[in-house]
Amino acid sequence: MYASSGNHHGAGRPAIWMKAPPGNQEIMVRAKPERFFVPPYVGPSGWIGVHLDGDIDWTELDMLLRDSYRLTAPKRLAAQVEDP
Repeated sequence: MYASSGNHHGAGRPAIWMKAPPGNQEIMVRAKPERFFVPPYVGPSGWIGVHLDGDIDWTELDMLLRDSYRLTAPKRLAAQVEDP
């Protein structure tokens, strides 16, 4: 995961980048392009960017972060992450 205050690759907008499950990146960006984006460098590997300004759905962001961690963490650690 990568968080940005917006001064570096964020076009002035705070954002977080995270790994997304296969196929989700395109769906998310098409559904809400004002909120989701394909980040540079890691976007071709399926990562998704989420702008953190405006009205944030914290429950959704929590779910996305948990999914991302499960996709990137070692299996033993990923298995310890519980859904709320």
